[in-house]
Amino acid sequence: MEDITLELLATLMLVGGVAGFVDAIAGGGGLLCIPALLWAGLSPLETLATNKLQASFGSLAATLNYARHGLVDLRRLLPAALLSLGGSAAGALTVGVIPNDLLARVIPVLLIAFALYFLFAPRIGDEDRQQRIGYPAFALLIGFSVGFYDGFFGPGTGSFFTLAFVTLLGYGLRRAVGGAKLLNFASNVAALLVFVAGGHVLWIVGLVMGLGQLAGGYLGSHVAVRHGAYVIKPLLVMVALAVSLKMLLR
Repeated sequence: MEDITLELLATLMLVGGVAGFVDAIAGGGGLLCIPALLWAGLSPLETLATNKLQASFGSLAATLNYARHGLVDLRRLLPAALLSLGGSAAGALTVGVIPNDLLARVIPVLLIAFALYFLFAPRIGDEDRQQRIGYPAFALLIGFSVGFYDGFFGPGTGSFFTLAFVTLLGYGLRRAVGGAKLLNFASNVAALLVFVAGGHVLWIVGLVMGLGQLAGGYLGSHVAVRHGAYVIKPLLVMVALAVSLKMLLR
C-alpha cells in the first residue's frame, strides 16, 4: 500500500470493531476483515498477517472480559492454550508445504454439521453438562490440533473450539465461548509471531483495526455474558453457515 488515507483507516477501524463484536460471541470475524484488507490493497500474504495482528486485539479484549466474569478457568486451560499456541506456530510454518485443497472441501461440510448440531440440540444452553474427557487429554486432542488448523488454514477455528468445549468438557455456552476465546487468542498470537518474523505485517493498518477490535471484542463479550445462549446459539449457527457458504462459493 503506497497511500494510506485517514478515510481508509477509519473505515478499516469500523470494520475491525464490527468483526470484533461478532468474533467475541461466535467467531468468524475474518469473514469481514479479510475481504476488507484485500479491498484496501493488501496482498494476500499481507492480508493474512495483518488480520492476525488486529484479531489478536479483539480476542484479548474478549478473553479478559470473559475472565473478569469468571468464565475462563485459566489454571485448567493454560496447557490447552500453550498447545494451541504451539500448534498454530507449527501450522503457520507449514503453509505452502502441505496442500490445503482437501481442507477447503471438508471444512464447509464440518461447519454445516456444526450448525445443525447447535440448531437442533435443545439441551445446549448456559448450564454445564457431563464432562467426557479430562483437561490434559483435551489440551492434547483439541488445543494442539485446532491450533494447528488455525495457523495453517483458519476459517471456523472459533466454532471448532466452542464445539469441543461443549461436547467434550460439557461447558455451557457462556463458558465454552470464554474458553474458546482464550485458545483462539493463543493461536492468533503464535501465527502472528511467524508472520512478523517474515516481515509481512502492515503495522499501521493492523494497529488501527486493532483499536476497533478492542472495542468490538469487549462489547461482544459483554453482550454474550449478559444474554448467554439466547444470543450465542443463533449467532454460532449463522456464522458457521456463512463461513461454509463463502468457502463453497470460492
